[in-house]
Amino acid sequence: MTQLGNIAEQVREYLNGHKEQMILFLSELVLKESPSSVVSPQHEILEFLKERFESMGYFAEHFPGKNTGGALYSRRRQRIKSLPIQLLIGHCDTVWPLGTLENMPLKHDDGKIKGPGIYDMKAGITQLIFSLMTIRALSLDLSAEPVILVNSDEEIGSKESTRLIRCLSKVANRAYVLEPPLGIDGKLKTARKGIGRFTIEVKGRPAHAGLDPAKGINAIVELSRQVQKLYGMNDPEKGISLNIGMIEGGISPNVVAPESRAVIDVRVLSSEDIPYISKKILGLKPHFEGVELSVTGGFGRPPMEKNSRNQRLWNMARNQADYLDLELQQATAGGASDANTTSLFTATLDGLGTPGDGAHALHEYIFHEKLIERTALLTLLLLADPLKVSS
Repeated sequence: MTQLGNIAEQVREYLNGHKEQMILFLSELVLKESPSSVVSPQHEILEFLKERFESMGYFAEHFPGKNTGGALYSRRRQRIKSLPIQLLIGHCDTVWPLGTLENMPLKHDDGKIKGPGIYDMKAGITQLIFSLMTIRALSLDLSAEPVILVNSDEEIGSKESTRLIRCLSKVANRAYVLEPPLGIDGKLKTARKGIGRFTIEVKGRPAHAGLDPAKGINAIVELSRQVQKLYGMNDPEKGISLNIGMIEGGISPNVVAPESRAVIDVRVLSSEDIPYISKKILGLKPHFEGVELSVTGGFGRPPMEKNSRNQRLWNMARNQADYLDLELQQATAGGASDANTTSLFTATLDGLGTPGDGAHALHEYIFHEKLIERTALLTLLLLADPLKVSS
């Protein structure tokens, strides 16, 4: 058996011996409800994680946010400053409001563990903790220093934590993001679409719908014309997609609508398409005379592209997985994560969480046996040599 094969066996043996401890820790995380929009529960779960990192010999600091729970930064106290940095990113916030556990309780069911936020992504945080614990317990040597950031605003766009993520990514040799993998077979995410949000506001002219309809200009009818233009911008071959997800307008059924509004979700695979599609949307012109048309918005998260450095990291992961008898697959995700940010500056691999299903859905779950498997994979990835930086 090779040295890495022997290490992989030690890692699996250690994790299997701590399976119940892992499940208990994961259960504690799930029971600590932590919606993005409520600050005090975020402080509670971040302090809980801070204590856990400190118990493993890590320095940890909680940076409170202005409108969110903030973020937790952690690194080894006895770090080797000459080593390059490997960044680990997770989020503790969920889309579920307080009280969700009453109707969506934590439970074990037919090889699955169910509960709000378990798949997205409290299982990933559990993996992170136990990977570091395994490395410490087995006295395994690291050739890259782990630096951890757990934020509490990922589900609402990471507006407050992005600055920290960018700063850390710029000095990192690689980044591992503990979001759930794609599909129940657990594909790792090597590319993600970028996301834009645009708002169209239309002002027409009111009139009585029965007495003087011709004197009005219907803002809803104008908006309907714009919606057709927008849907014409969809380009599946390029990976450009537009969705009008919210629309409103009018003031009364018997009044020609004086105003209307729509919010558009835009997704792209390539950064090169951002200025192209932004210009088309922002350049929309009124169809009817007398209409005032206003378009605002832009892209908040650029795409995580399937570039050469991300592919080098993916190939390394696939090689490490061989020592665990895992056959990994890669995939492109339509949604965004903090990997979209890290990928701008360093090699990034996303979707390293536990396979399952039901992100943001009532049936959210992970596969019980996959928790050990993916924690072992993360451990080997942390032990891997740093990536060589291309000149």
